[in-house]
Amino acid sequence: MKTTTLTAENVTAKTAVGLLILVIILILCTLIGSHQVSLKKALSGSGDAENINIDYKIIFGSRLPRVLLAAIIGAALACAGVTLQAILRNPLADPYILGISSGAGLGGAVAIMLSSVLGSWTGISMGVFAFVGAFGTVWLVWFIGHYAAGRSSVTSLLLAGVVVNAFFSALIMFLTQIAKSYQLREIWMWLMGSVTEKSYAVIIVSAAAILLGIIGLFSIAQRLNVLSLGSTEAQGLGVSVGRTNLISFALAAFITAIAVSLSGLIGFVGLIVPHGVRLVFGPDHRQLLPLSALCGAALLVIADTVARTIIAPAQLPVGIITALAGGPFFLFLLARYSRKVNSAK
Repeated sequence: MKTTTLTAENVTAKTAVGLLILVIILILCTLIGSHQVSLKKALSGSGDAENINIDYKIIFGSRLPRVLLAAIIGAALACAGVTLQAILRNPLADPYILGISSGAGLGGAVAIMLSSVLGSWTGISMGVFAFVGAFGTVWLVWFIGHYAAGRSSVTSLLLAGVVVNAFFSALIMFLTQIAKSYQLREIWMWLMGSVTEKSYAVIIVSAAAILLGIIGLFSIAQRLNVLSLGSTEAQGLGVSVGRTNLISFALAAFITAIAVSLSGLIGFVGLIVPHGVRLVFGPDHRQLLPLSALCGAALLVIADTVARTIIAPAQLPVGIITALAGGPFFLFLLARYSRKVNSAK
């Protein structure tokens, strides 16, 4: 197995190469858009009041914040997908399918509905409400799948996620029916998943929080490796299954909530990326987590670049692009997983 020969040097080298590729993608996608810009001219400065440097304004005031935001959201969703797939031992698990994104989305929608009361605190409240929604959804799915369903299995957890996802989606639809016109547009953009420009302060704080969550997951990567073998085997090898599940679910909910609070519901990133990285580099979470973070960041940056250029000057929500790509991929995974299960019987 690759997990037995993996060394810290190998992980560091692969991560460094992946980081270099990501930086190149970030630069290229920053230069791509409906308006042609010059990086050399943009680096010359912002200009003055009479001669504003348009290239500087476009790159550093609009495109770069959006590209960076897409990167941190993609990294968060991919790592959350890795974690849930390890816990459930199922390649079909991700924050969107299990309903965690919908729970966070419902929290964000509630914050939008309360915007008249929250006032200037609406933006911050969306993050708080999204975190509460995601964290609550994790334990609701866990309770239904393990206790209310009367049996503990991966299938029951996935079905619980589907049910919770449908229920929260219905609640969100209800909110859209009673929302005011200005709230309705914001909720719909939230539901479709859109990466919009944020201040650099928001980007830095969000990136730091997500990075801490990913580091937390990386610190238990070896335990996730053991947990992937099954609860019984993990206990036999001295891993505290309950504690590992608690930490993993909490961190996955944490980074998912931040990602959803920034962009709304973006599906399939946590499904496509971990599985693709796992096929190429193997299942060891010591490299699966950092490489998935980098690939998730690159994927969403590219998807968002397509979303804002394919019908320029108009823009598509990036959630549409990821859904168009992720839907067929999910069916492929479902068919492959079903064949694997049937062959094991």
